Amino acid sequence: MSSAFIEIDGFRCYAPDLAGDFADYPSEGFDVTAAVEAGSFWWRSRNRILRRTIERFADRSRRLDMLEIGCGIGGVVGELRRVPHLQLTASEIYLQGLRYARARFPDVTFIQLDATAMPFRAEFDIVGAFDVLEHIQDDEAVMQGVSRALRPGGLFLITVPQYQWMWSALDDIVRHKRRYGRPELRRKLRRNGFDLLFASSFVTLLFPAMAASRLLSRIRKRSSDRKEAFTSEVVLPPAVNRVCDWVMRADEAMVGAGVSLPFGGSLLAVARKS
Repeated sequence: MSSAFIEIDGFRCYAPDLAGDFADYPSEGFDVTAAVEAGSFWWRSRNRILRRTIERFADRSRRLDMLEIGCGIGGVVGELRRVPHLQLTASEIYLQGLRYARARFPDVTFIQLDATAMPFRAEFDIVGAFDVLEHIQDDEAVMQGVSRALRPGGLFLITVPQYQWMWSALDDIVRHKRRYGRPELRRKLRRNGFDLLFASSFVTLLFPAMAASRLLSRIRKRSSDRKEAFTSEVVLPPAVNRVCDWVMRADEAMVGAGVSLPFGGSLLAVARKS
């Protein structure tokens, strides 16, 4: 891999000054995610959609080098490891997330970097940013860096939260900079060297319930404890979580079959370097 780095706690760090500042994501968010992610219907469903999307669009006849930016505690890594032809490198700006991720998947290469200052040139066949761009003020700098890091014809896979009018307490808690509309994401990708191959919403069948919950969160009293406030926004009663998991299978099947769902709480995009 290119560019200069220093090693901290066994991680190659390309932006060491930012490894612990938590400007774009709360430090307690990693602890909450570690506690609830494995049981959450949303995380599980999104990860299955991502794996099926990679299997659909990527060349499965050869080994592909993939970089995930903003891997957090490694929640998507476990699913990506099931794709046999991927050689995965996962990155995160904050060391706290990387420590969680390495403990879960010690066989994966984890590195620290700032996605707005990508240190790579034509080194990857696929780059993924899964619920990452909304945390970064200059999202187009990320897209430009991804374009440089990809080989010719490489794929950029993205998921982001959808619709600015859905802004809720959770967006404030996790320090989102924006929620996206499909036209905005398409424009930004094209402006920064990508052709959009496929876009689809997901969390579609559950969208009315999700929208109602998010809008009501604006008026609910929020705990002053940030970890408790975060947990209250993402944890559902077990029975409700099981029903949501079952309903999401329909979204997964349609997106996996190439159906572009017209609305939903989240947005998936697959783009190719022009």
